[in-house]
Amino acid sequence: MASLTHQQFISHILPPTSLKNLAKEWLAEDIPSFDIAACVVGDKPEECVLLCKSPGVLCGVPFFNAVFQELDCMVTWLVEEGTFIEETPSRIGFVKGPASRILQGERTALNCIARASGVATYARELKNIKEDNKWEGEVAGTRKTTPGFRLVEKYALLIGGISTHRYNLSSMVMLKDNHIWSMGSISSAVRRTREIGGFSIKIEVECRSIEDAIEAAKAGADIAMLDNWSPDSAKTAAKQLRKDFPHLIIECSGGIRKESCHAYFSQDIDVVSMSSTTQGYGVVDFSLKVRREDIDITNPLRDRTK
Repeated sequence: MASLTHQQFISHILPPTSLKNLAKEWLAEDIPSFDIAACVVGDKPEECVLLCKSPGVLCGVPFFNAVFQELDCMVTWLVEEGTFIEETPSRIGFVKGPASRILQGERTALNCIARASGVATYARELKNIKEDNKWEGEVAGTRKTTPGFRLVEKYALLIGGISTHRYNLSSMVMLKDNHIWSMGSISSAVRRTREIGGFSIKIEVECRSIEDAIEAAKAGADIAMLDNWSPDSAKTAAKQLRKDFPHLIIECSGGIRKESCHAYFSQDIDVVSMSSTTQGYGVVDFSLKVRREDIDITNPLRDRTK
């Protein structure tokens, strides 16, 4: 049996029922009632070529497949998930099925891989920066994701090569300033959390000062997030915290961008998280074109009959 690639292995993290449900929801949003254009083309068998028209990391294959599976179409890929596509336009796959069904899924499926590939491309850039700086910590996303699209965006971070951070409120407890202000103190908030959650959860505390981080560590927090700190102040605090609390995980977050993340890389800092990974990311341009012998689909303006 052939071994799975890293990206193919990661795809097993996606629950089949979630893929199916998402595909149904997306298609229902785009086709809430009549699709009059479907009557124009009918059920004529067609084969369409999937083109990548701008450089980037291909991501979102399971979601693209799920959309067309709902429409009884077959997808064949020429490029593996996670591949950086440099030469464009490039043929990366085919979709076969009734013309009406292909066109009903076209925009939904393209929207998905365009955005997933955009996230994965940005994540890959961050992974490369980390490796170029020989930093052994983790670059991570955040919970600042698009409502209804979190599964895709978090999956794309993995394909790009960085960490997802917590998936949702149930994944890990993060005590932010509002939790602490409402409870009264960091210590009381951490103690209450541990009483309820027990040994099986991790507790992270958002810290505005070194004193906050020390209080969090003494109270039993697992992770101290240095939120909106400058690189120099974060490194200084992390060095002290590492000495006094060697098992404490130290994370830096808040206002960190691709251009500045390297400034936080330190042997005393374990995680650098960035909301820009899933907020304001670019997209990779894809299109789906019906195959025609007389038309070059990579350049529709060029007629092969002339």
